[in-house]
Formats: sequence, C-alpha cells, structure tokens
Amino acid sequence: MYDALKPILEKELKAIRDAGIWKEERVIDSPQGREIVVDGKKLLNFCANNYLGLSGTEELGLASDAAIKRWGFGLASVRFICGTQTIHKELEKKTAEFLGTEDAVLYSSCFMANVGLFQTFFTDEDAIITDELNHASIIDAIRLTKSERLIYKHMDMADLEEKLKTVTGKRLKVIVTDGVFSMDGHVAPLKEICDLADQYNALVFVDDAHATGVMGKTGRGTHEHAGVMGRVDFITGTYGKALGGAGGAFTATRKEVAEYLRQRSRTYLFSNALDTGIAGVSLFVLEHIQKHPEIREQLWENTKFFREEMKKAGFSVSDAEHPITPIMLPEDRLAADMAKELMGEGIYVIGFSFPVVPKGKARIRVQISAAHTKEDIQKAVLAFSVAGKKFGALG
Repeated sequence: MYDALKPILEKELKAIRDAGIWKEERVIDSPQGREIVVDGKKLLNFCANNYLGLSGTEELGLASDAAIKRWGFGLASVRFICGTQTIHKELEKKTAEFLGTEDAVLYSSCFMANVGLFQTFFTDEDAIITDELNHASIIDAIRLTKSERLIYKHMDMADLEEKLKTVTGKRLKVIVTDGVFSMDGHVAPLKEICDLADQYNALVFVDDAHATGVMGKTGRGTHEHAGVMGRVDFITGTYGKALGGAGGAFTATRKEVAEYLRQRSRTYLFSNALDTGIAGVSLFVLEHIQKHPEIREQLWENTKFFREEMKKAGFSVSDAEHPITPIMLPEDRLAADMAKELMGEGIYVIGFSFPVVPKGKARIRVQISAAHTKEDIQKAVLAFSVAGKKFGALG
C-alpha cells in the first residue's frame, strides 16, 4: 500500500521545497542560551523563547541534578497509578500560588494541556468563541469537541460581542484567547474580554505560554498585566519557555475544575508523570524569578533598545507589549533567504512562512532575552541592516 502513498508524499514535499517554505531543522551542538553552536560556528541566538535567559544555565542544571538525585529519573507510570510524587504536588501548589488560582494540574506540554481541557469540558450543548489567530494547539483542541465554534476577528471586541449575542441559549459559553500571540507579540485585551464574559455569562480561557514569567508587574502573566487576576477561569501555560526552557505545562484554574481534570482529562490520565528533573527546575525557577525582578527589568530594557535601534536602521517594527518582535517581509522565500544571510553574519534567526503564519505574512520573528548584551543587540541590528539592503527589504 505504501506504493500508493509514496508518490503523493514526494509531490507534496517537492511543492514545499519549490515554494521556499521548507522547514530545515538545524542541529545545535551546544546548550541553549544567549550563544549557541551550529555547524561548528558560534551564533548569537535571537529566536528562542528563552525570555529570562535561564535556559542552559548551570543553575538550572544543578536544580535538575538535585531533583533527579532525590526523586529518581522518572516514574514509569501515569499519575493515578503510581506516578505522583511529592515534587509534583509541590509544583502544582507553587504554580497555583504564583498565578493566583486555586489549583493547578501538570501536563507534559501546553499542547496536551489545551487538548486535555477542551475535550473534557465542552460538548455539543456548548459554544466556544475563539480568536482567529489563536495557537494551533487551541485550534486542534477545539476541533476535538462537538461544540459550536465561532471565530472572532483578531482582538476585535465588537465582533466578539456580536458572536456572544448569538449563543445566549447554550449550556456553557467560553471565550478563548492566547494571552500573547506568538507570531506578533500582540497582548490580548483581557480586561475587555472579562467584562464581556461577565455581561454575557461566559467563561474565559487564556493560553499564557509566552507570558508566564514575563508579563505583569511581577511576571505572573497577562492576567496580572491586564489587572484581571481572579477573573480568568482557565489558564494554560508552560515551564518550557521563560521558566527554564525544557518542557512541561500546567492548567491553573478553580478547585473543582482541577479535580475534574484529574478524573476525566485524557491527556492527563494517559500520560506519564512529568519528568522529575523538569519539576525540580520549575520549582527552582518560580522561586528564583520572584527573588530577582531585575531579570525581567533587563528583558524590557533590551526589548526597548532593540526596537529603537531597528527603527533607526529603517525597519518597520511593532510596538507590541512583549519581547516578540516580528520583522515583516513580503515573501516566504525572502524570509528564508534573509534568515540564512543573518546566520552567515552570526545571528541565529528563523524565517516563518505558511502554514506557521498566514499566507502573505512571512516574517523573521526576533525574540529578545534578558541574557542579551547591548553589544549583542547592536550586532544583530547591523546584520539585519546588511541583509535588508542586500535583499531590498529596507524601504
């Protein structure tokens, strides 16, 4: 039967290459960090989700080693059988305390947290109203339900309200949004969303993967940034970005919701317990970032400096309230070619094209880290200027 599949795959793969949107996985021969080694060359890393600069550091390695020494490498089991240890319960407690929720449930990834939530709670009696630019994990999670699905224009509160008006008779209604939209750095208007939720008796779900540890006065996320702590019903997020960079995730929520997830969420019930090393590092990081607010302050200082310098160089740069800074480009192939040129100049970035972003919205997404120095940023801006002039990307 593979004889029938093979030519289909060959045709599709050729079409991807011919369109200039082939996604090459470059092999990194070093720890993650401010600097990485690719093909034997040191590069400044400007495309990781390592916002606080903690990934790959010795401190996190020591925290992981200590957790594994105390708790072992792994549980070889799902949690309700013989896979829950004290360290898992402690991480759930500390996560909930940090985010200001009643409880939290651990997952292997934020993708699994999203899938595990939607398929558990929402049925054909319910309505899900979702932002058109929500993350792929949210889109796929919603598809697994039989709920009515309504898509509102990106961060458009008037359109969201119109959608809410059409589903007043549903058993449950939930407004679904990313806290920070990963391709643009846009921050969701959670205050307005929560106000509409109160007005139309809807629940609120936020995927805060790119905000936990970053957004808000103390880094608790977009709900802190927007002043709506206590008003969001479901918060999913990850320890795999700002909080260390390895993986693992959570759903932070109401007490009864967490209890029901532990009884019914398939991606929780049928997945092994979170690695003890990741659990130990995540506990360390949650405490560490609360003791060291200067890390986040450095992140914002770096972000401001990068954007100012890029504007001076002639680039059109977003003023979004997040370290994600997309450099928009007119063609998919141009994004790939410029990224390759930048790597030759010592700057590690990746071109984004369809289907990761919509057609016609190609970009190089720059992500600033607290670990970057002023000199790093100046070098990146210079490299962008050289590549931009070479490829005609500067106005």
